[in-house]
Amino acid sequence: MDSVTDTAPNPDAALTFRDATDADVDELVALVESAYRGDASRAGWTTEADILEGQRTDPEGVREVVKSPDSRLLTVERAGRIVACCQLEHRGAYAYFGMFAVSPALQGAGLGKTIIAEAERQARATWGVREMHMTVISVREDLIAWYERRGYRRTGKMSPFPYGDERFGIPQRDDLQFELLVKELA
Repeated sequence: MDSVTDTAPNPDAALTFRDATDADVDELVALVESAYRGDASRAGWTTEADILEGQRTDPEGVREVVKSPDSRLLTVERAGRIVACCQLEHRGAYAYFGMFAVSPALQGAGLGKTIIAEAERQARATWGVREMHMTVISVREDLIAWYERRGYRRTGKMSPFPYGDERFGIPQRDDLQFELLVKELA
């Protein structure tokens, strides 16, 4: 299987957004892992390699999102290759945004801004929600600042990191927790 980071697709090619299918699961797992864990993730700026080792997701977790009736795994292609993804989940009055990954070779070029804007548009259009929620590891100040520049606000509401559950990684520090970020959708 090709690595999602081996060569960068044509940066001038148009983006295609679609819902993930079972056939995409392995490629999406590889994308998410490459964006957050291990040495490959260091090519981009979203790496968690210094705070978490082990996996970020697995085929079962991705397949659950693909199959869930209240969730979509928005897959982003450029020149026929998956270059990014994000989860959208309908949670009543709001949508949850998660599993956001952009190929490390393409990070820092504005692709993430385009994808999050499209995700917000689709959540409004599909479910009529007025808010987007997400959780971010609270020590990820650079990532939180990026979301703040996109209109998300810190709430100060924290939830515990699942220490001891290696499906979410192996923590390299003992102060990890998730902070809720919220954005009002126009």
